[in-house]
This record gives sequence, structure tokens and C-alpha cells, in this order.
Amino acid sequence: MRCFRNLFCAIVIGAGILAGAQISKIDPNLLGRATAGDAASQFQVGMAYATGKGVPMDDTLAAAWLEKAAAQGQKQAQFQLGVLCRSGQGVPQDLVKAADWFRRAADQGVAEAQLALGDLYDHGQGVPQDYTQAAGWYTKAALQGNDEAQYDLGTLYERGLGVEQDFSQAAGYYRKAAEQGNAAAEFNLGLLYDNGQGIDQDYAQAALWYNKAAEQGLARAQYNLGSMFASGQGVPRDLIEAYQWLALAAENWVGSRQEQAVRGRDSVAARLTPAQLFEAQSRVAKWKAAHQK
Repeated sequence: MRCFRNLFCAIVIGAGILAGAQISKIDPNLLGRATAGDAASQFQVGMAYATGKGVPMDDTLAAAWLEKAAAQGQKQAQFQLGVLCRSGQGVPQDLVKAADWFRRAADQGVAEAQLALGDLYDHGQGVPQDYTQAAGWYTKAALQGNDEAQYDLGTLYERGLGVEQDFSQAAGYYRKAAEQGNAAAEFNLGLLYDNGQGIDQDYAQAALWYNKAAEQGLARAQYNLGSMFASGQGVPRDLIEAYQWLALAAENWVGSRQEQAVRGRDSVAARLTPAQLFEAQSRVAKWKAAHQK
């Protein structure tokens, strides 16, 4: 299930910190306005309970205040309430209700809600699966610059779902998302360059985009980039660099793909001198230390 970029995705982060901190109360003036029926204030109170800002986190109270604001047409409250209904935080999980709240916010132009509604249609959750509807809502969000929608729309064009298959369009949307740092889009754009689909085949460009995604920890990009360094395709042949990326892919992947990365790593390792292997392993350790979250 997609984790949308909103405050509820990280709702449990900091719970331990809050438990030991001195907790203030919601501004009485804000609470008074919310109690009197002001939708904007109700939204703010709901988000305070959702995030623990000034009060202990409470999903149930968050949902209650957000619903008051959403019922009055407050678009961000409608979106956030849809997120709660989808995840079952503070309210029973209900994908049909989630779709309804997302639609209300999406109709008011909230890009995140348009993305969320498209995702429900894409996967047939709370609504019948309908790729045409998914593409329509992704397009609305993509036109507002939402990188996740741009990526998702690219995948529909690449696969020919809900739209006519068009690798050129896919590449265009992947590029828009990739230029915003979307790792999955960076990888997919690299793959199109690698295969010459929708754009001229260009191994150097493929390696460039794989590198961007690999630096963000995407295992499949690390594997492809390592393979390119091992063969010298699109980049100068560099077995130490190849080992680094294949080793990282082997650690990040699971199942059969992990075995594939392990074989690639070990094949490269067999061609390294002890000193080169030590350097390669040191690079892996340094990369991991620099990218620890």
C-alpha cells in the first residue's frame, strides 16, 4: 500500500520523545474557534492531535476533528481523513470511505488526493479497478507537479494500461519525476535509455540515471550500475566500482534477485587483487555509513 507524503506517514515517529516531554495544550482561542464551527480551525486541531503538536497524539480525536472540517468542505481535511480511512487510524479501515474523501478533495484540486484516488483505481481498492480513471487522476496530479503521480502515469504509458502504450510519453513523465529526485523514476528512465525505448539508446545516460537512483539506495539501480561498471558499458570499466554497487545491491535485495546480485558481486571479486578487494569493501562500508538514516 502506498505511503503518501503527508503527516500521517510518520505519525509514530517521535512518540517516544513526546512521552517524556512536557506537553502543552492547544491554544484556547484556536480550540474556541474550532468548537464554534470554524472549519480551518477544526483542521488545525485535528492535525495537532494527529502529529502530537502541543498535545499527546490521538488518532481518534484527530479523525473526529478532521471529519468536522471535512464535512464543511475543508479540502485538506478531506484528504487527511481519506488517509485515515485508508489506513484505519482513528477510524475503522474503510477503503470505500477513503475513496469518497479523496474524491471530494481531488475535485477541489488537491494533488495528493488526486494521486491517492488514482492509486485506488489503479489497484481496485474501494472502487472498481479502472486504469482509465487511474490515468485521469494521475494526470491531474502530474500536471500540478506531483512527482509520484508523474511516475505512476509513466508506468501506465509504459505498460499501456488505461492509455495507449507510448514509451515516449512514459519517458517524458519519468523525466519530470526523476528531475524531482524520485528514485523509481530515475531508475525507469535509465532503463528506457538502456533499452532504447521511447528515447534513443544511450548507455551513458542510462548509467547517469541509474547512479542517481543507486545513490538513493534503490537495489535494482545499484545492480544495473554495478553491471555497467563491470562491463564498461556507458561508463569506464571499473571493477572496484562494480563490486561496490553489486555488493550494496546484494545487501538490499531479497529472494532470487539477491542471489543474482551475490553472483555478480562474487564474480567481480574473483577478478580483484586482495588490495583491490579491500578497497572495494572499504567503499561499501563508507557508502553505508554516509547513507545511514
